[in-house]
Amino acid sequence: MKQKVYFALFLLIVCFLAGGFYILKTIDGVTDNLETIITLNKVEFLRETLLNKIVVVQADLLLKDTPHARQVDTFISHVDEMHEASHNCLSCHHSEEVKSRIIQFQQMINQYMKKLSRIYTLRANEARLKNEKQSAFDLGQLTLEVVSNIVISSQHKTSRRIQQARQDIKHSELFLYTLMLLGPLLIIFTAFYFFRNFTRSVLTLTNATRKIKDGDMDYRIKNQLKDEFRELAKSFNDMAISLKEQQHKIQQAERLAAVGELAAGLAHEVKNPLAGIKVSIEVLKSELNLEQEDKEIFLRIINEINRIESLLKNMLNYARPSKPQPEFFNINGILDSIIKISEYSLKSPSDPSRLTKDINFVKDFAEDIPEIYADPGQLQQVFLNLLLNGIDAIDEKGTITIKSTRTADECLQIQISDTGKGIAPETLDNVFNPFFTTKSKGNGLGLAICKRLIAQHKGNIEVFNNPESGATFVITLPVKLKIEESTS
Repeated sequence: MKQKVYFALFLLIVCFLAGGFYILKTIDGVTDNLETIITLNKVEFLRETLLNKIVVVQADLLLKDTPHARQVDTFISHVDEMHEASHNCLSCHHSEEVKSRIIQFQQMINQYMKKLSRIYTLRANEARLKNEKQSAFDLGQLTLEVVSNIVISSQHKTSRRIQQARQDIKHSELFLYTLMLLGPLLIIFTAFYFFRNFTRSVLTLTNATRKIKDGDMDYRIKNQLKDEFRELAKSFNDMAISLKEQQHKIQQAERLAAVGELAAGLAHEVKNPLAGIKVSIEVLKSELNLEQEDKEIFLRIINEINRIESLLKNMLNYARPSKPQPEFFNINGILDSIIKISEYSLKSPSDPSRLTKDINFVKDFAEDIPEIYADPGQLQQVFLNLLLNGIDAIDEKGTITIKSTRTADECLQIQISDTGKGIAPETLDNVFNPFFTTKSKGNGLGLAICKRLIAQHKGNIEVFNNPESGATFVITLPVKLKIEESTS
């Protein structure tokens, strides 16, 4: 937008400068045309004057020796005026053709004046004087005809040039009116274009802020705005995404606070009475002479009490996780020990030589894995929980693959995949929420605790279904960040 505004201002300035330059040039042209018209009219007047002067002299010549004859001084004055008029015509600017014709009749006028001079100075007989007078009159008539022809031929050219000059003035006037009309229209159009784009973009952003204000965190600006407003719309969408994430985190924090209060209350209200009940049941079981069926009932009660204690412990671990105790260790070693524990859990309690499920553990460990600075106990808890979930997801026979790699951004990535039943797509986004479970005997805190522990290590955990069967959990943990923390 800023570049367009600068360009528009530059274009307007150029247009106004060009228009001003053209107006100045037009004014000069109009002035020249007006001067040309004045000059042509002046020339026309001079030629008409010359023609009139010749006619006056001819009239004086005809009246000579009559009762109406002019005085000699008057006659001489008329001749001088004719001579001066002829010189005035010669002093004007003409084309070569016209100039040569003017010189020609100038010579004729000179001869005419000589003959006139001889008539008034000659002292001869009447016949000769009459002949000289007739000769001078004929020469005057010839000169008059030449001047008349020049006047007639030049009148057409002069009229045409005057008409052309007037047309040029008219065109200049029309163009000036056009500039006066188009200049404001151009300014109005430019202002309308920028104000329209500006107001439309502002209205789009304002509407988006109202949507977010009304609680629609999923609203995004889909209109392709232009220039800086496009960047502003992108920033707004990023802000909306961040707000939604923050809202989710706040909701998670509220859940955590609720779970923490609930866990603290349960721990206070249930733990001590539950321990007393458990001790009492164990005392009764050991002191009373019970039949086998009754002992199994007491044993079942103790097991349920243990389940309740485990639930309380998980709730406390989720609501108030212990602070990590980081140290340097190799993640492949932790994964290897967790696999051995998982293999041991597959053995039948009644017959250790028999396995409850036929599960093959595949290890795909990268050799260039660096040591990580983290809490090995908490990460072991996370990996063991994920492996046990994978075992539960497999009915009888399957494969669990554990893979460790080093990413390009200096992070460690651990993938745990199984070939079990997978996770229902509609519940995939909720598996890390507390108290969400699809198991009949689950409490919904296992994966929530895993996510909480990974978050404490500034990492990330994700889950997705495999194309064929089963699910894959991907854990990403930073390396350099932890090393920098340890050396600071």
